[in-house]
Amino acid sequence: MSYQVYQKAQRSAETPSQIEYRLFMQVTNALMTAQEENLKGAELMGVLDWNRRMWSVFSSDCGAEGNALPHGLRAGIVSLSIWVSKHSSAVMRGEESLQDLININKTIMEGLADQAKLQQQAAPQEGSGESEREMQAQQPINSLL
Repeated sequence: MSYQVYQKAQRSAETPSQIEYRLFMQVTNALMTAQEENLKGAELMGVLDWNRRMWSVFSSDCGAEGNALPHGLRAGIVSLSIWVSKHSSAVMRGEESLQDLININKTIMEGLADQAKLQQQAAPQEGSGESEREMQAQQPINSLL
């Protein structure tokens, strides 16, 4: 019981980016395990389906009204989701490997980790009275990307 309470508290304290990172980590670990164990058939299909469903949810979210992500980023996520679906089918047919799916997920995870770091850096400054423009001016340009 206490473990479930801890899990609930952890989830409520996480930012959306941290939750997305955790999900990507779980799915990517499953893909890596499938690759290491050379899974085939229904076992492989289950892992591929989990990855495909995750991407489908992110794609759907990009089309939702009120999504604050920039249009270009949303379009890129939708395009990646379509590619993941097609590539997953090719993996099931034995025409492609899991490695490309793993690489895409890892790249997204790196971006989510960078975003979380920027959010943590900005959090202490929120109450300092500095405007967002002043805070951005103090940061090197590459840290804003």
